[in-house]
Amino acid sequence: MKFSAMLWFIGLWSLLVYSPIAHMMWEPSGYFAAMGVLDFAGGTVVHINAGIAGLVCALVLGKRIGYGRESMMPHNLTLTLIGASLLWVGWFGFNAGSAVAADGRAGMAMLVTQLATAAAAMTWMFVEWMAKGKPSVLGIASGAVAGLVAITPASGFVGVTGAFAIGIAAGVLCFWASTSLKKMMGYDDSLDAFGVHCIGGITGAILTGFFNVKDISGADASVMTQLYAVIATLAYSGIVSFILLKVIDMVVGLRVSEEEEREGLDVSLHGERVE
Repeated sequence: MKFSAMLWFIGLWSLLVYSPIAHMMWEPSGYFAAMGVLDFAGGTVVHINAGIAGLVCALVLGKRIGYGRESMMPHNLTLTLIGASLLWVGWFGFNAGSAVAADGRAGMAMLVTQLATAAAAMTWMFVEWMAKGKPSVLGIASGAVAGLVAITPASGFVGVTGAFAIGIAAGVLCFWASTSLKKMMGYDDSLDAFGVHCIGGITGAILTGFFNVKDISGADASVMTQLYAVIATLAYSGIVSFILLKVIDMVVGLRVSEEEEREGLDVSLHGERVE
């Protein structure tokens, strides 16, 4: 994607998609909040929202040149592990910090974040091992991120049992979405934004309604209410993202030239490269 198109999309998407959904979810008088939808740290607002936008981007933008015909192995697994480790540690502040206090709820959010992430990483590893005959470092890192995503909406509402269940479900479902579903649909999503973030967010959002512990959350929960918020977010974000991409494509264009793509966007757009 052109750098200018990316900036336009991020700016307009943040204004027209992210901000309204965040207001509906986290403003006490907001539409979702008034319905009783639970999203502690952004599973619906951030991950489902951005994940479906990522899928729409992948479909509208199209596949990379040579996708499916040329080898496109991960560039640097060392950097992948460093990034996943930083995410894992930083996510404690993301989830526990949503309590806006150093209290028992924040402590529980940290605990369930750790448990769900570890469970998802292990589950992805074992599922990949059974499906492909070997585990991979990239798969374990992807599973960890899937667990982080899935526990995000539930982190201030569930206990240990819910954390393990959400992590295991995320490991299975996100692996399936990032491999089998992606192959069936034929889209090119190099970082599995849809498979990990959208599917992980959906998993966590719905299971929040099932595993909510009232003594922790102080609120009742309904699976159907959570499901309604998921569907509404998918529809709104997907439709508006599609419209924005089409408008931006008409104004500045979305894709770089074939020559720029083959040279590599780090070089053609920024004049630099990390080896």
